[in-house]
Amino acid sequence: MAGQDVALEHLLAAVEQAPPVESSAVIGRILAEQLGASDVCFMLTDFAGDSVWRLPAEARFGEGKNDREELSGSLYDQVISSQQVRVTDSPGPSGGFDPGYRVVAPVTNRGDAIGVLELTMRERPGDRQLRHVAQAAHAMAYIVVANRRFTDLYEWGRRSMPVSLAAEIQHNLLPDALSCEAVQATIAGNLEPSGDIAGDTFDYSLDERSLHISITDAMGHDVPAAMLATLLVGALRNARRARADLAAQARAADRAVTDFGQDATATGQLLRIDLTTGRALFVNAGHPWPLRLRDGRVTVIEPGIDPPFGAPNPHGHRVQDFDLAPGDRVVLLTDGMSERNTNALDLPALIADGSGLHPREAVRSMTHALNRVTGGDLLDDATVICLDWHGPGPGPGPGSGQHTP
Repeated sequence: MAGQDVALEHLLAAVEQAPPVESSAVIGRILAEQLGASDVCFMLTDFAGDSVWRLPAEARFGEGKNDREELSGSLYDQVISSQQVRVTDSPGPSGGFDPGYRVVAPVTNRGDAIGVLELTMRERPGDRQLRHVAQAAHAMAYIVVANRRFTDLYEWGRRSMPVSLAAEIQHNLLPDALSCEAVQATIAGNLEPSGDIAGDTFDYSLDERSLHISITDAMGHDVPAAMLATLLVGALRNARRARADLAAQARAADRAVTDFGQDATATGQLLRIDLTTGRALFVNAGHPWPLRLRDGRVTVIEPGIDPPFGAPNPHGHRVQDFDLAPGDRVVLLTDGMSERNTNALDLPALIADGSGLHPREAVRSMTHALNRVTGGDLLDDATVICLDWHGPGPGPGPGSGQHTP
């Protein structure tokens, strides 16, 4: 283990000295030297989680864009879903690898599946070597998170197609990581945009004592909807970061949409969970009810519904208690998941059938099912959040980053 620690220290120091766009190439070269590996590369998952893009050994903008592989049914999909290192026979030169053994490890940070690290070794790796690969892949996750602040390379690689201005705005409103693991809870979200963007957003944040979650749906389409969503998310984040309570966050959102939304409205749900006690508070501003999986049974949670943000509401938005018990899975969604062309989508059955999936895989499964029943022709943005509540604890906790369903 001492040798591995020294190797990891050497790896991080080498990455720190390299330009941000070359971090994956640096790791590849070091692993090749330390393990006698070849064809070492980092593969980045796209925004939808449907494909992976192979970063060139020497990353260059504008090249390698078509070096993309579909995830469904692939070895990469198995590694991301299981969060386990896999070893298979390498197909040899005709398959793009040298003869030997193909090793694929998950690159994941606190439950956020960033991609995979892939390499080929001439001899089957032993347990010590596999631990070294897993350690390097885990370090790679932190390296990507740190370096993507300085370059568009990773953002560019996550996009499988060009995006509109409205989509760019909408995408930038989402949290940096779409999934997060903590001791008390695991959360994951996914947004499937319609063709003309309809203003859906979601957000979450962990602080010392609380988990904050919001899901919103701004009125309209295209850039006006994205701008209204920007106003709404900005107001909620500003109030949350000022340590405002849930009632004050709702007032801030309502006031922002009323004052600057040009007579538009937005629906939304706000959820705040005390991580030390498990007490949950909830605001519903004209939004579809969430679903809860408890003891194998899916039910609709039916809190009182107040008017959307920006609509006349003389009494303000109520802060309600939200029934939450350890072991619960809660699914929040926007109305795009229940539009008229999604009637064949049986969400309660999907939630029950996917009870063993990590929330990251559960939201992906629901989004795939939505696209199947609609043929990909969404009439509205469709957003889904999956929250697994494990139970109260002393603090947010680090999360394992390597959750195995």
